[in-house]
Amino acid sequence: MNSINKIWLVIFSFLIISSCNNKKSDQIIKKHNSKDYGISKYKKNEEFIGGYYETITDNNNDCSVSISIMELKTGYFYILQTKSRNISGKVRFSTNESGEKYLVLEGIKWDEYKGEISDEEETDSISDSKTAPKELEIPVGIDASYVKDTLTIQNYGNSMNSYTKISECGRKYIQLIRK
Repeated sequence: MNSINKIWLVIFSFLIISSCNNKKSDQIIKKHNSKDYGISKYKKNEEFIGGYYETITDNNNDCSVSISIMELKTGYFYILQTKSRNISGKVRFSTNESGEKYLVLEGIKWDEYKGEISDEEETDSISDSKTAPKELEIPVGIDASYVKDTLTIQNYGNSMNSYTKISECGRKYIQLIRK
């Protein structure tokens, strides 16, 4: 009986040692955590940006814009509403060289784009009258800087870079506050 107890002791010891060294459950957890479920790198390092944002209207009610941002398994999505539009699409995140955080509302075509003056060719109108002027492609996607609970969209440019992103709003900077 003494030898049977020794065998059971060896088997029991082997099971304990092997169960302590079994890292299969850790590997499963690591694999599960390493998957990217469409949530951007931005969200992993920053606070949650989902919610309902809208402009603060004045007495003229000249600028009524709202944006709802929702997080789904495949990423962030938005719904933009103005007096004349109701657009939805995907949100993409970026940061510029100075570290400012931006989100881009993909799929929104700007209302007007005349381009930068530096892009215009310096030509003599008499000698090049046979060539048609180059038609500029209107950009798609509106970027908004993001700080705490405020989104800020630069809505139009200046004489050096003329554009209008949302013509329903006459403000140069559209500030949307999370409600």
